[in-house]
Amino acid sequence: MKILLTGGCGFKGSVLIPQLLNDGHDVVNIDNQWFGNYLPKHPNLENIKLDIREVEKIPLKKVDVIIHLANIANDPAVELNPNLSWEVNVLAGQQLADRAVRNDIKQFIFASSGSVYGIKDEPNVTEDLPLVPISVYNKTKMVAERVFLSYAKHIKVHCIRPATVCGLSPRMRLDVSVNMLTYQALKNKKITVFGGDQTRPNIHIKDMANVYKHFINNSHIDSGSYNAGFENISILDIAKKVQKNIDSEINISESNDPRSYRQDSTKLLSTGFLPKFGIEDAIKEIKEEYEKGKLIFDDRCYTVKWMKKLNLNLKT
Repeated sequence: MKILLTGGCGFKGSVLIPQLLNDGHDVVNIDNQWFGNYLPKHPNLENIKLDIREVEKIPLKKVDVIIHLANIANDPAVELNPNLSWEVNVLAGQQLADRAVRNDIKQFIFASSGSVYGIKDEPNVTEDLPLVPISVYNKTKMVAERVFLSYAKHIKVHCIRPATVCGLSPRMRLDVSVNMLTYQALKNKKITVFGGDQTRPNIHIKDMANVYKHFINNSHIDSGSYNAGFENISILDIAKKVQKNIDSEINISESNDPRSYRQDSTKLLSTGFLPKFGIEDAIKEIKEEYEKGKLIFDDRCYTVKWMKKLNLNLKT
């Protein structure tokens, strides 16, 4: 099968692409490589350095599936330049989906976000609840979903709403909760928790890659949106899991962000997907990599910090 990814040099794509290659697929990756390129050389990988907004230059000949990961990720990064984020997260995606239909591509898998729900009081946040996005980032993801699903009569569309992803990646991120707290414990022997009562849904990066492969291998699954998150726990409980595995102390400070997010992934599980990894696996893997001296930790691991270095907050 020939699979085209956008944003495949990112946190998730750098884990997913090697697995797709190992599964025997031909892969084309489109990425502007702002954060570098950590993908392996492989005869079945075509790695094209290209801005997703240059949609007409994306080669779609004989492509079977598109996995659309490219985006300006998370609230603080989007706030640096909201116009850029609408162009990348929505407009470019719409143009890509339109070209996919015109090129008779069979399946379009979109990396949305579990944050599209906003803040919910319901204990089980399922896909049938109304979306009430509270940030520009959330709004771009919601609108993009609506746009892609409008093509569902012509192409199979699966919008995946991940929880916060944790774990090791060649393109490492240390600005997501589990990874950040684990790195604090390893480096400083201290963990700083702001508030602590806030609930966050989580998914291990290996499970995240397996979700995308699940939909590739089961393209008959109905078009629609699917939550992907399996551990809804508080930030303080995440810190305690870190402390259990890494000798460290927890310091609690006041937080100006009391928001809690939850996810119920029963719909995904009903399609036959089974998660295999958890938060503690991520903590142990990061610890092992750190102790081997192999953990990458530079400014590229922090999305906003790196975008500012590249002057990506400037109007474009």
